[in-house]
Amino acid sequence: MPEQQLPAAGPTPAPPQRHFEDVTDGQELSPVRFPLSVYRLVVAAGANRDFNSIHHNSEVARASGAPDMYASTTFLLGMWERSLRQFIGAAGRIRAITGFRMRSFNVAGQTVVVHGRVTGRRRQGGTGLVDIEMWSDNGQGVSVGPGTATISLPCREGAT
Repeated sequence: MPEQQLPAAGPTPAPPQRHFEDVTDGQELSPVRFPLSVYRLVVAAGANRDFNSIHHNSEVARASGAPDMYASTTFLLGMWERSLRQFIGAAGRIRAITGFRMRSFNVAGQTVVVHGRVTGRRRQGGTGLVDIEMWSDNGQGVSVGPGTATISLPCREGAT
């Protein structure tokens, strides 16, 4: 599955709508790459109102024992959400994310790649529920996860 590089700026086109019947066990989500520039970390810290200097100041981050300034939990969780939303389309819903945990720092200069794989699917009433194993890799191994996202997708009319 080809990796997708996010544009530096500008709107991202809406993904096509995926339906429950389009999803298969073992299906991989397209990996999404998030280059972590100093600019991106500073903007994310401001947007999330997370003004802890470890997320936008290398000197302070190193003094705390980190190798450099690093992405916040909110930013990393947002990467998972962005990857899921690309997969599920506008009518899909994120129902739950569990097992999200940071294993290592995701620092300026690295590129974090978010991955996902369908591990289960089921119908609940008229809704199609899909479980997706998620993880992030920063080039030095798994840095976030693995965790599980449960999403819902619309079902096609008349599908069983």
